[in-house]
Amino acid sequence: MTDSLFDELTIRGTTIPNRVMVSPMCQYSSTDGLATDWHLVHLGSRAVGGAGVVMTEATAVEPRGRISPQDLGIWTSEQADALAPTAAFIRSQGSVPAIQLAHAGRKASTRRPWEGGGPIAPADGGWDVVGPGDEPWPYDGEDADVPRLRAMTTADIDDVIDAFASAAERALAAGFEIPEVHAAHGYLIHEFLSPVTNDREDEYGGSFENRTRLLREVTAAVRAVWPDDKPVFVRISATDWLPDRDSWDLEQSIRLAPMLGEVGADLIDVSAGGIHPDQRLPGTGPGYQIPYAEAIKAETDLAVGAVGGITTPEQADQLVRNGRADLAIVGREHLRDPYFTLHAAGALDADVEWPVQYRRATD
Repeated sequence: MTDSLFDELTIRGTTIPNRVMVSPMCQYSSTDGLATDWHLVHLGSRAVGGAGVVMTEATAVEPRGRISPQDLGIWTSEQADALAPTAAFIRSQGSVPAIQLAHAGRKASTRRPWEGGGPIAPADGGWDVVGPGDEPWPYDGEDADVPRLRAMTTADIDDVIDAFASAAERALAAGFEIPEVHAAHGYLIHEFLSPVTNDREDEYGGSFENRTRLLREVTAAVRAVWPDDKPVFVRISATDWLPDRDSWDLEQSIRLAPMLGEVGADLIDVSAGGIHPDQRLPGTGPGYQIPYAEAIKAETDLAVGAVGGITTPEQADQLVRNGRADLAIVGREHLRDPYFTLHAAGALDADVEWPVQYRRATD
């Protein structure tokens, strides 16, 4: 039987009720990294809306790993406690609560998008940032305000690995069932993967083996503290979209996937880009990133999630039915329609239970 959008997916001992996942999407609405009523309502609405997996936004594993001062965090037990009601509510609706663990690296210390974006210098409430090297993100015309960037020492790297593991432990205590290691979009781990940003000459730079070392060590550290019957996801950028430079590309992503499986990853969440503003997108039409997920899935035994321009029930269903991916990871369409999955069930004639409070609307 060919799997469809409304078939269950079991990974290790966790059963996801359908193949729709809410993509992690930053809300920039925290204070001191603490979840608020906004997060409960935002994420809870998508669980009420029927998504199989509801994932938090990028959640920083240490203060300097935030994208903005208003990012969600999980570097303290207080932050984990603030997230626990959201995880519990997601689970109560039959969805699987998931959390993306993240570190922004050299792209940290920025303003919220609706405040203009751009860097925040330490003197203005920002902070010094770290990365694999000492070349900052190339902010256009704002050099004076760029946060100070310091190349990480091996001791710094060890601290970050420990921070991911400790964050995973707190996430488990908060009730999350899936952690996702964020290694995409030009943030810290992706910065180590890509030759565009990694010119180190130690064991974390140079060769493919060395550039992938941090991601493999972080994934192994998260797996070591996560229960054997629960899955670990990893999000990667399949390509830097910089074909004319020595950069991270699909071939390397395909090579990386089984290595991640060896250290405990169960699903590769396939996105793209974000390492440099010179990237050249191939367009942003329907499903524009799905071919990357399909190519990785063809070469690995791991489950694969596809993201990027998935906007209709039929499109999401077909990518699963055609074996291009195991999960349809839906971002902006979930902002437009928190009940995307319930509406998809109606469009696809799938038999899905609505929340009892809403069933009168199905008559």
